[in-house]
Amino acid sequence: MDRLTITQPDDWHLHLRDGDRLISVIADTAARFGRAVVMPNLKPPVVSVAMALAYRERILAARPAGSGFDPLMTLYLTADTTPAQIQQVAATPEIIGVKLYPAGATTNSEAGVTSLDALAPVFEAMAEHAVPLLIHGESIDPADDVFDREARFVDGALTRLRARHGALKIVLEHITTADAVAWVNETGPLTAATITAHHLLLNRNAIFNGGLRPHHYCLPVLKRERHREALVQAATSAANTGKFFLGTDSAPHSIAAKHSACGCAGIYTAHAAIELYAEVFEDAGALDRLEAFASFHGPAFYGLPRNRATLTLVREPWTVPDTLSFGDELLVPLRAGERVRWRV
Repeated sequence: MDRLTITQPDDWHLHLRDGDRLISVIADTAARFGRAVVMPNLKPPVVSVAMALAYRERILAARPAGSGFDPLMTLYLTADTTPAQIQQVAATPEIIGVKLYPAGATTNSEAGVTSLDALAPVFEAMAEHAVPLLIHGESIDPADDVFDREARFVDGALTRLRARHGALKIVLEHITTADAVAWVNETGPLTAATITAHHLLLNRNAIFNGGLRPHHYCLPVLKRERHREALVQAATSAANTGKFFLGTDSAPHSIAAKHSACGCAGIYTAHAAIELYAEVFEDAGALDRLEAFASFHGPAFYGLPRNRATLTLVREPWTVPDTLSFGDELLVPLRAGERVRWRV
């Protein structure tokens, strides 16, 4: 197959940043996706409906001319979030969910959650109003090995949360382990997960191949090959009837922020996102299942219609630029200087 036309996909987990940096990266996403769930971990974080709607207006203003790209907004969950705010979210169609960051787990997560138990009334309100909880699923216990933090969170805090709030809609985002795949499969229809292109393509050796590779560093960190294989199976298998769908977690950082004594976590993939997923599905012999993963499962879980437009991929190899503009700085995209097999 050298040409593939699918229903226009959506990105159910995306970082767009703000200001000039937003303007630099949004065209990559808008060229591929009809909608995207936009993460709220700005500085300051997006903690109110008013802040989310204002951020959405900035995103709409930054879209390329003629673009119909639709940002789906989220609120940043904190200890100060209230059930009344959840009711506001439920009444605001531009806001699709609430994001849980364990405090300190990833970029700009310092204002995140330290106690799930204390937020029980908020979770009850989310269940009542059918507001999804989007979770960065990692333990923040300093005693937990960085490669085990997702599994520890799944086995501990997440399992308890699911048991206590059975009617809560949960998306475990950017999963990285066979443990998370099994947990999502074993829970009911109110649980789903997003999977990134980079976690499908790379294992943890990519961070250290020939030296330290900061542009392959992300959180949750890349895992062993057996975990990557479990993710590919979850995404591409005929058994994936809707629990797993596309979420790039494309996270732009400047070269200076990556090449530092304490480099930022995040991989930029928006420039070739659907093309990279196509490689994964082709290598798995499952190109015919890409459309469901990229275009059908996410809308079904969130209760939204599928996009009406289509997107066509052609087998036409191209070389990714070494750098891309990022405000007044530069970023290094995934596959910089290397080839991608498919083109939009």
